[in-house]
Amino acid sequence: MTEGKWRNLSLLALAELLAMSLWFSASAVVPQLTQEWGLSGGQQSWMTMSVQVGFVVGALLSAVLNLADRVSARKLVAFSMLAGAGLNAAIPLFSTGPDLALVLRFLTGISLAGVYPPGMKLVATWAKKDRGLGIGLLVGALALGSALPHLINAFPVLGSGGMPPWRSVLWFASALALIGSFLAFFFIRNGPYLTQSAPFDWRFAGKALSHEPTRLANFGYLGHMWELYAMWAWAPLFLLTSYEAAGLNQTAGRVAGFGVVAIGFVGSILAGVLADRLGRTRITTWSLLISGSLSLMVGFFFNAPVIATVLMLVWGFAVVADSAQFSAAVSELSDARYVGTTLTLQTAMGFTLTLFTIRMVPPIVAWIGWQWAFPVLALGPVFGIWAMQRLRGLPEAVQMASGNR
Repeated sequence: MTEGKWRNLSLLALAELLAMSLWFSASAVVPQLTQEWGLSGGQQSWMTMSVQVGFVVGALLSAVLNLADRVSARKLVAFSMLAGAGLNAAIPLFSTGPDLALVLRFLTGISLAGVYPPGMKLVATWAKKDRGLGIGLLVGALALGSALPHLINAFPVLGSGGMPPWRSVLWFASALALIGSFLAFFFIRNGPYLTQSAPFDWRFAGKALSHEPTRLANFGYLGHMWELYAMWAWAPLFLLTSYEAAGLNQTAGRVAGFGVVAIGFVGSILAGVLADRLGRTRITTWSLLISGSLSLMVGFFFNAPVIATVLMLVWGFAVVADSAQFSAAVSELSDARYVGTTLTLQTAMGFTLTLFTIRMVPPIVAWIGWQWAFPVLALGPVFGIWAMQRLRGLPEAVQMASGNR
């Protein structure tokens, strides 16, 4: 075993977990912001979408500049976490309405583009035969970190019996990201599989799409992303609304919302172990099939919140389980010198797509109710399954998961 491997990977996952609490920090407190600022349905969506847009802009700039392959990934991750912490903390300090908050959320998204994709590259420097597990650990940390604001938002209710103060939720998330930055800078180092710094080549971003196996792996990722962030953004609010409509405890609804996103931590790690042994295309196909099926049915249990919670937990387990495997596949199929660029480009494309699905849920809810909000998300898994089966049939697929396709 490579010396220090799991210590570094565990610390990296912990740092990413803490920093990714920034992502949904404002989304988790949308009910409070709506009450205080009178947010419209579109503004509620933009509390999440502005981060997605910022992430895409940051990721595209990073990909074109080959940033993740030309500078120290560890330092890039650490300084990006620090910037994100400051920008997020500026929202409760200076925002008196949604306009400035949305700008700061956009800038926070740009900073997070320097956290997640370079973090996957760091994993690739430590993991080779078990890369699916390594990146699965990182994505699991992302899921748990993304869920944390929902948990933070739930606990103050226990003492007050009312709406928790939204500013403290954002400050707490910024404090966690600051700790993550400290860990990344002082305690994490590159692994033995680090390639030499790549020469600047802005054209490589396009080359990553012209290679058919890499393109198909990215298509699978796009199908997955069509579903993932819309589910993460709206499932907690779906459950909270369902609990309120049934006269159940709101704290329980908030905790259930946390659990639906957080359970992805378990799904990502388990899928990583299985994909390294059984193959990436097989595990991603199974995951897409399960999550797509649940997106078709879960909304119809809006009036049965306990059953809806159980189904949502299974959906949350499956919906992100395949995420790391698309990234692992791309890292195995592409030019090793530009792994950071390729992964950054992949995430940029995926997060661009999430803008459409996150935004389209509120109009559907307003038009025909929560029951029909999620079935349209099943289109993504259908496309992803097609791409994975095509990839499985290519001879280059043996480069994945030590020949396990």
